[in-house]
Amino acid sequence: MDNVKHLYKRALQIAVPIMIQSGITNFVSMLDNIMVGRVGTDPMSAVAIVNQLMFVWYLAIFGGMSGIGIFTAQFCGKKDHEGTRYTFRMMLMLSAILIVIGLIVFRAAGPQLITFYLHEDGGVGNAAATLGFARSYLGVMLIGFLPFAVSQSYSTVLRNSGETVIPMTASLSAVAVNLIGNYILIYGKLGAPALGVTGAAIATVASRFVELAVIVIYTHRSHAKFPFIEGAFRSLRVPKSLLVSCIKKGSPLLLNETLWALAMALLTQCYSFRGLSVVASMNISNTISNVFNATLISMGSAIGILLGQELGMGHFDTVRKDAGRLALFAVLLCAVGAAALFIVGGFFPHVYRTSPEIQNTAAGLIRITALITPINAYSNAAYFTIRSGGKTFITFLFDSVFQLCVCFPVAYVLAHFTAVPILTMYLIVMLLDLIKCTIGFILVRKGVWINDITRYEA
Repeated sequence: MDNVKHLYKRALQIAVPIMIQSGITNFVSMLDNIMVGRVGTDPMSAVAIVNQLMFVWYLAIFGGMSGIGIFTAQFCGKKDHEGTRYTFRMMLMLSAILIVIGLIVFRAAGPQLITFYLHEDGGVGNAAATLGFARSYLGVMLIGFLPFAVSQSYSTVLRNSGETVIPMTASLSAVAVNLIGNYILIYGKLGAPALGVTGAAIATVASRFVELAVIVIYTHRSHAKFPFIEGAFRSLRVPKSLLVSCIKKGSPLLLNETLWALAMALLTQCYSFRGLSVVASMNISNTISNVFNATLISMGSAIGILLGQELGMGHFDTVRKDAGRLALFAVLLCAVGAAALFIVGGFFPHVYRTSPEIQNTAAGLIRITALITPINAYSNAAYFTIRSGGKTFITFLFDSVFQLCVCFPVAYVLAHFTAVPILTMYLIVMLLDLIKCTIGFILVRKGVWINDITRYEA
């Protein structure tokens, strides 16, 4: 029993700072969303569409960092600072590549991608106006790619070493700047012009530069605490065997996160066939759901870090039991949050200055999300467990391939060939995660993920 309590205590020590960071970040994003939503339905829909598209790039960054981070966690478990330094360099190099790719894609095809979501539904939304707002918002948001990617490189290494407070502090500094900037620039306060969605984008980009500055300055002033940073920029050298191993193990994870985000974008596009009102409703639902999903996100990260460190230390005899205990803990914590989300879902949409139709649809979507959250919590725990041992190809099949080959086809058929209402369609697609839970349970119990991946030739 003492071992279990110690395990849960360690999990909370890692998860709580991430939870606070994610929760406050999403809470401020919610306030930003409400601010834009009070300008009008079309600006709110425009921001939602752009963010859905950029989410694919964000998760490409997250997937790339996470793939390399698997090695980082195990190097940290071994106290191998040189290995950690190599992984940090790889994160920075990968960031540069993904920044260039992202800028090329959104500059060349951004407006065309936005139009895929513009389906008018009897006057509830204006497609031309929404497109104009979206293009303005996107143009500014692209400037934030650089600080976001570099910040993620630093944060990933620090978190995998067990340091979660500094990334949290950097993030909280950023959200403060973002919130104040949004208030001033969206509405034109303190003598500033009222810029609407463009002001929201400027505030977001400014906050990302602040986050980058905080985390970089602290890390470089704390060489004793973070030995990996000493000499990290003297060269870009990475042992070939480690680089090859990271590419083999990390590429499926990068591809997985990118394709999973793409699947989410495609699902939203299917839902948008029910009209622009659905886009607005989905935006409201996702905004509040993300606040409560902070527990799910933080517990997934904690599970991956703890199990990765145990594997790095060679604790193969206990790691299987710990995986089951952590999964149960995650489900219980997320169930509490889901209950609160279900209650909040009844009145939160009415904060927005939009139509009763959009408000009622959003309330239904929120409640469905709350009911499915415990299912998502287990599949998320299984995903991070399997990933901690470097079985990234399995997680690729388990996650993004499942979304693209199961969830998306079902949503596509329902959207194009039936008259099923949006709430029924959403519930059917969400319940498909029960299949993932079953597969994940089998894979975790079999222990196919138990593996030490940190051996390399210098």
